[in-house]
Amino acid sequence: MMRYLQMAALALAVAAVVCVGGVYGASWYYTAQFGKGCGNCHEMAGYVSAVHHSPHRTTHCMDCHDASLGTKLRHMRVHFLGMPPEAIRLRDVDVLAMVPRCRSCHQQAYAAWHAGPHSATYSQIFTDKTHNSERRLMNDCLRCHGMHFDGPVRDLVQPQNAVGPWRITRPGFANEPTMPCQACHQVHREDPQQSRPAARISVAGAAVDDSLAFFDRREGMHFSAARLPIPQLHDGPRLVRMNQDPRQAICYQCHAPRIPGAETEAAAKNWGSQAGSGDDRTPVGVHEGLSCLSCHFGHNENARASCKTCHPQMSNCGLDVEKMDTTYANEGSKHNIHWVKCADCHQHGVPGPKARQPRQAGL
Repeated sequence: MMRYLQMAALALAVAAVVCVGGVYGASWYYTAQFGKGCGNCHEMAGYVSAVHHSPHRTTHCMDCHDASLGTKLRHMRVHFLGMPPEAIRLRDVDVLAMVPRCRSCHQQAYAAWHAGPHSATYSQIFTDKTHNSERRLMNDCLRCHGMHFDGPVRDLVQPQNAVGPWRITRPGFANEPTMPCQACHQVHREDPQQSRPAARISVAGAAVDDSLAFFDRREGMHFSAARLPIPQLHDGPRLVRMNQDPRQAICYQCHAPRIPGAETEAAAKNWGSQAGSGDDRTPVGVHEGLSCLSCHFGHNENARASCKTCHPQMSNCGLDVEKMDTTYANEGSKHNIHWVKCADCHQHGVPGPKARQPRQAGL
């Protein structure tokens, strides 16, 4: 009996050494090869080639991806015993595990994202009492709030009613972000590193080729900003002048207008989608034609310094635009930055341009 116990203990020890050695040895091998070892599997070859032609070309696969024993065994099982997928898609847990690793290199961008509304957690989004009492949770919510989540919304939050109280049922997801870095960025891309535009507001000209790409959960793939359309909107019957900054095509994937309801005047007169409907914030009025990125920083939506970009501290009429209630959060504000008009301040008529006084000779 003792002999069998000794043999079993020795077998377990050998298995433990093999497992530990295999984990660290495989990780060292893949790291030393800069991912070339990963590319030996034909289904991975395309991804390895793409990342070698991207700004992440000097980044090791293990810097971003999990290299645990469980992950390696799962990959081996799928590769040798199952049917490897033609297009590899990370699981939701794999995506969430990558988010903290982005911080290693992109510290400022990560800090800005983490401090802004785009880092909202599953608990903050899907257990909000006010929202859930007024609107029924549905799978379409996951298109913007949880595009990497694997499964329908009923697998994420219960109960599925307007009474509550609601709770996140997926273990470990309550405090995880619904819009991780990979919601708007693709890591594997065959583009050279690009610099930022020369100016924040002047974005006319060629498209900005960078990592911006929206992840569509239905297709399971990223669509680059250059391939996404910028909608044509109306202000009543009038066409709105739309800025063609390709970066804001990402914004419109979630901050989108609603199709006019059948009972509305816009639908009856076939005016088309209206600016400011739904979650749309397309500027009309004095700011019509500006890009979202003219005022908002992409990672945290901060717009506190945007007025100073164009306006002096005190305007010609003596109003300090920095102290005006310009937010869309206040529905009663007359100075909503997205659709404030000249007449909202100049209620007695917009003054015309002042005539220049002729210069006197010798001056």
